[in-house]
Amino acid sequence: MGKFGKITEVNLRDIRFPTSLEHHGSDAMHGEVDYSGVYVCVKTDSGDGLVGCGIAFTLGRGNEIILKAVEVISKFAIGQELDNIFSNFGKFWRQITQEGQLRWLGPEKGVTHMAAAGLFNAIWDIWGKKVKKPVWKLLADMTPQEIVNLVDFSYLSEVLTKDEAIEILMSNKPTQEERERILLKEGFPAYTTSTGWLGYSDEILAQKCEAALKAGWTKFKMKVGSDLKDDKRRAKLIRDHIGYERDLMMDANQKWDVNDAISWMKELAEFKPLWIEEPTSPDDVLGHAAVAKALKPYNIGVATGEHCQNRVIFKQLLQANALSFLQIDSCRVGSINENIAILLLAKKFNVPVCPHAGGVGLCEMVQHIIMFDYLCVSGTKDGSRVCEYVDHLHEHFVDPVQVNNMAYMPPQNPGYSTEMKQSSLDDHDFPNGKVWDKLIREGKFKT
Repeated sequence: MGKFGKITEVNLRDIRFPTSLEHHGSDAMHGEVDYSGVYVCVKTDSGDGLVGCGIAFTLGRGNEIILKAVEVISKFAIGQELDNIFSNFGKFWRQITQEGQLRWLGPEKGVTHMAAAGLFNAIWDIWGKKVKKPVWKLLADMTPQEIVNLVDFSYLSEVLTKDEAIEILMSNKPTQEERERILLKEGFPAYTTSTGWLGYSDEILAQKCEAALKAGWTKFKMKVGSDLKDDKRRAKLIRDHIGYERDLMMDANQKWDVNDAISWMKELAEFKPLWIEEPTSPDDVLGHAAVAKALKPYNIGVATGEHCQNRVIFKQLLQANALSFLQIDSCRVGSINENIAILLLAKKFNVPVCPHAGGVGLCEMVQHIIMFDYLCVSGTKDGSRVCEYVDHLHEHFVDPVQVNNMAYMPPQNPGYSTEMKQSSLDDHDFPNGKVWDKLIREGKFKT
């Protein structure tokens, strides 16, 4: 047996939070949502009692589909030695994501890819716990060759080779120690979306803006896309509170066709948005490029990535000059491994990475990835680089995010910050947890 042990169990739970009751997370495309996640626990036979915890994020219904997919994929992990996985993680990652029969459902995309992310997130968590390091530090302490061995470079070689990736990582090593000192002192800059959900009343929206201003926030995001007149009114309300010296981003959550996106954002240009996020289908590379070209004279950038299914789509978006800001996600692509490939692509094309977060555990996870990017890949916090922050549900985590002076502070506890409190798991287990049993009995939700 290797020093880290063999995977013996993968346990799953359907965890959901009734965020729709207060309109948290509401947007133009997805309506009222219940932030949820399939909670994945990986155990080994090493005898140390450590458990790896991972999350595959959803908006409620659909959790059961992801859960079944993780259950099927996990069979390929049980019995595997962690030492063998960690020594060539890129190879193991490809064995799971390219499994011949499952691949037919959608190679590296959709439900199976999101399920794989949940499993890999748990494996990353147990790796950090085994070596007694937070994942950002685990990654930062690796050699360039070790980092490259985490990644599957398939379908990228005409744009990014392993040798180029090593060169990028090598170039940042001499100055990494100084950046780590800065990171530990200052953290990584954040912006808030908590003020701008589409379902909020004007009164709540104003209250949220004032509370955020009082806390010191300087970068805000609002949801748009359902009604142009209403978007203008809400944008004016927000600008009246935050002024024009602070950044305002807008997010359409894929609501529009390309021409609609262009015309709609020209109407909203008077409110000086820094970017429009997900203006159209996340699969429409050329559509994003058309929007980016049309909005460039208005100084409105295009941001996307929350729903981009894999590194290949990101590659094409970058090749097509379709992005001003690249948004990685912790649960949409295949966990940290694939996100490293995407970070390297962004560095190659000199596009700033501004991660998507929020939901259940997304802030907790993605902070590790963007900190690694700053330390080892991009080597900078310049160029409007900022990580999304949403002030929901962190109280349910053993090691919740810490934001100080509007910046994510580096986690210090070992792991991926994904472990949830036992009481929170028991209360929010769907449909029989205490919270859901009460809401269902009251007729507020149906199973």
